[in-house]
Amino acid sequence: MTVADDAKRILIVDDEPAMHESYKRSFAPQRGKSEDALSDMATELFGDDAPDAVDQSPNFALTHMNQGLDAVGAVEAALAAGTPYAVAFIDVRMPPGIDGRETAMRIRALDPDINLVIVTGYSDFSPIEISKVAGPADKIFYIAKPFEVAEIVQTATALARRWEVDRELAAARATLSDQVAQLKEQGAELAANESRAIHMATHDSLTDAPNRLAFVRALADRVKGEGMFATAMFDLDRFKTINDTLGHLAGDALIRDICLTLHDTAPEGAIVARLGGDEFGILFETAGEEAAVMACDRIVAACAGTRQVFGNSVQSGASAGVVVVAGGADPIDALRRADLALNDAKRNGRGVTRLFDESMDEGIRTRRRIEEGLSEAIARGELSLVYQPIVSRDTIEVVGFEALVRWNTSEHGPISPAIFIPIAEESNIIHELGDWILDAALQELKRWPGQYVSVNFSPRQFRRHNFVGHIMEATQRAGITPSQLHIEITETAIFDDADRAAETLYKLRQMGFRISLDDFGTGYSSLYNIRKFALDSLKIDRSFIDGMGRERESAAIVHSIIHLGRALGLEVIAEGVETAAQVQALRIAGASHLQGYFLSRPVPADRALELATERFIGSDEIAPFPDPGANPDADIDIDADLNLGTGTIR
Repeated sequence: MTVADDAKRILIVDDEPAMHESYKRSFAPQRGKSEDALSDMATELFGDDAPDAVDQSPNFALTHMNQGLDAVGAVEAALAAGTPYAVAFIDVRMPPGIDGRETAMRIRALDPDINLVIVTGYSDFSPIEISKVAGPADKIFYIAKPFEVAEIVQTATALARRWEVDRELAAARATLSDQVAQLKEQGAELAANESRAIHMATHDSLTDAPNRLAFVRALADRVKGEGMFATAMFDLDRFKTINDTLGHLAGDALIRDICLTLHDTAPEGAIVARLGGDEFGILFETAGEEAAVMACDRIVAACAGTRQVFGNSVQSGASAGVVVVAGGADPIDALRRADLALNDAKRNGRGVTRLFDESMDEGIRTRRRIEEGLSEAIARGELSLVYQPIVSRDTIEVVGFEALVRWNTSEHGPISPAIFIPIAEESNIIHELGDWILDAALQELKRWPGQYVSVNFSPRQFRRHNFVGHIMEATQRAGITPSQLHIEITETAIFDDADRAAETLYKLRQMGFRISLDDFGTGYSSLYNIRKFALDSLKIDRSFIDGMGRERESAAIVHSIIHLGRALGLEVIAEGVETAAQVQALRIAGASHLQGYFLSRPVPADRALELATERFIGSDEIAPFPDPGANPDADIDIDADLNLGTGTIR
């Protein structure tokens, strides 16, 4: 008979020809009178081509074997051909060859999926004995001779269907297992990439010592503790002369050698970082100012002397500035004071250590004047807002503006936000200043035809009691929807109390506000942190954008951040974009939005309204960008060779 492609293969193993005939009759198609009548009617209507629509016979393909060894060979051949048997009906006694027990055991060893049916009127073995060698128990069954046709057919039908389902489940499990393995592999690769990116972001490529970012982070962590600690800065004396006479390779070798000396002579537990160029920073615990100066003097003495660099004898030396502060101090201010002390050491003979004192800091008096003037700036009308457009990657459409505060004093003229914002943060004036910025930005937002406004909130503002209620009240008072306000915060703002920050961000998101993590890559960036907090977008810090054309590490970090953001479904905004080459590189890399001087400087409110109404920022220097829908998920090679000086991407 013709075997259909989907026929279930059945193996019959019995030494009696009569039994084989019984099996054939059992599986033969059965037709009743009604089926015959329908077939006659179909023939009358359609002729010889009438379909056999009433054939209800089971779809089985039978293989008959008289001896156990032949059956074992048939199973082996079927497996090799990729056409395994679903069910085998096996007689127990089959002289003179191997018996049914041995046959079942050998078949099971070859094919763990086949269902075995032991068919016998009597047996030398109990079912338990056969199950032990040919199990598992749920794949071995028993039928007594003589058997009924229905019993054989129903058993074959049920077991064949079960065999089919088992294979489908096994295939599904295998597919799932492959997917799980792939996800684990991708997760491990992502973690490795993240680890490499973090290491590159926080370590100096020449010495592999922590860099300025890591040093500032360590300072920020240390001020949270108690007790005194020293922040020291070291600068090599006459390093430029060595660089100019022996070349940069010699200069690099000297820096590596000095870095090892600093590690060897610094107090136990100290953090030694290369801050840039020939400048190093050391953070260490100390009992007081005298002990700190003594430790720095030992390091300065170790750096002085003759060193061999590429076969040349050079005279090396270093100067140091140190400040001793207690827990709770401002880390940036501690670094600034150490730098002031270092400058004093360089001015006063080199090769010495200078301890910071207030006479070195004209800036302290300036800070006090700014603090006093800032408290009256709002009442005097000296504050204003400017707005820098944020544009979409593909069409350069203006989708929003970042609100930036400016202070123009009648006495001192314009004062940079980089100066007065940190002072406001320290003096608690930041709350009053922040309220004014938010209200003014929301009022201006109502004039725009659909863009959002992005407002920065400092760490102290974010920790404000009932911060969520305060923001909601301001938006309701202004009559705008929460989705029109993007809240920009830095990682520093949310890690002082991570659990409280996560709850606050979740509430803001639930109310409809959008959250942007500013200066991403310069703080405590990690995959875990991004997943923990409710975020909508990441803003790549401008320092990485600026470094893309000079440092391969910066380009790698930018691409890693973009990949990470896209993988987590976040927008990625590149700020500080200042050249056409940067625009093109960032668009190809997949940044969703751009912001920077190349597109537009921060502009007054009236000009912002014009840009919002015009919607698109055009430039002949921005090359047309392909339709993003053509291949939105294309992978980007993070090791691509970027030549941003010419605007070419290879």
